[in-house]
Amino acid sequence: MGFPLSRDGWLLFASCGVRSLAYGFLSVILGLYLDAIGLSATAIGWIFTAALAGGAVMTIVITAVADSFGRKTLLIVGAVLMALAGLAFAVSVNPMVLTLAAIFGTISPSGKEVGPFLSLEQAILPQTTSDRHRTAVFSAYNLVGSFAGALGALTVSLPSLFSLTTAIAGYRFLIWGYVASALLLAGLFTMLSPEVEAPKRTVPSARQLGLQKSRGIVIKLAGLFALDAFAGAFIVQSIVAYWFYLRYQTDLHALGGIFFGTNIFAALSFLAAPAIARRIGLLNTMVFTHLPSNLLILLVPLMPNVEWATAVLLLRYSLSQMDVPTRQSYTMAVIDTDERAAAAGVLAVARNAGAAFAPLFTGAMLAVPAFGLPFLLAGGIKIVYDLWIFAVFRHVRPPEESQ
Repeated sequence: MGFPLSRDGWLLFASCGVRSLAYGFLSVILGLYLDAIGLSATAIGWIFTAALAGGAVMTIVITAVADSFGRKTLLIVGAVLMALAGLAFAVSVNPMVLTLAAIFGTISPSGKEVGPFLSLEQAILPQTTSDRHRTAVFSAYNLVGSFAGALGALTVSLPSLFSLTTAIAGYRFLIWGYVASALLLAGLFTMLSPEVEAPKRTVPSARQLGLQKSRGIVIKLAGLFALDAFAGAFIVQSIVAYWFYLRYQTDLHALGGIFFGTNIFAALSFLAAPAIARRIGLLNTMVFTHLPSNLLILLVPLMPNVEWATAVLLLRYSLSQMDVPTRQSYTMAVIDTDERAAAAGVLAVARNAGAAFAPLFTGAMLAVPAFGLPFLLAGGIKIVYDLWIFAVFRHVRPPEESQ
């Protein structure tokens, strides 16, 4: 791929692919499955909130002890919890059981990363390559995730190939696939080397949140990322899929095709991000690709039919994900090397906590899908985030842009 990467780096790419494949199909069917077993839109919103809040809690717990117990060990623990959560969703229809599984396991309504995996892998990845190739590695890592998520969205058609007689049986077939993916993930993590662990000098910490030199920057980033994540949680993939189902009566096969397309367009945007960042800088790429994509969010619910809504959504995804690898690279670049793991944990918690509460409101909003309120709120708040982060950080440059 044009950059040096250690064996551990390739294993993390593989783990990202396996996870994203599972998140891809689960996020398309999750709202539909919960609706099929008799839960209301409000109850579905509660479970989505539990999943996102649980991701924040598990990230706090696991990243806080990662350098003491070992990153590899805790990645394996996270994969086992993911398998147990999938098992609960496969065998139970009890809302309390499902809520607890969403809190303590890893269930992704968004189709994107939740829980501690991203924080730990984001801290490890810079150790698997050189600073010069860091942005390219993050772009490739996210590219793998998007392509895998696209394939995951397509697999929602698999149950029909096995002649499963009911929708619920088909959904559960896929949920068992989620359990199998988590077990495969645990196997990949067992193959990581001791090189993934934090350097010895980063382990002791009388520092607040494990941060000292970078504390001010991290606190500002955490607040801004929480705002962005709060907005994004109004339109996580499960909610968008459920909205298309309610608004246009879109069937499962069509939903799989739509979200295959969004993930492919997102993947293509990851390919473009490093070249754009080299020309205009990481922060400028984050802001000036994200801003027009958020204007497009506002247009989705105004479209007269599913074809136009899908076209605008795809155009939005061709721009919106360029900020992901550039944001990850920028964050790791402006934070002290010794504090990257702690910072990644704090920022992941901020994003997960910010995202946790939006689905509570979205469940009620979906009672009137024609208004498209989740899209209008998400687009408006994200535009505020773009302008705010540019105003605060426009003079904070990563080392490679300061020369």
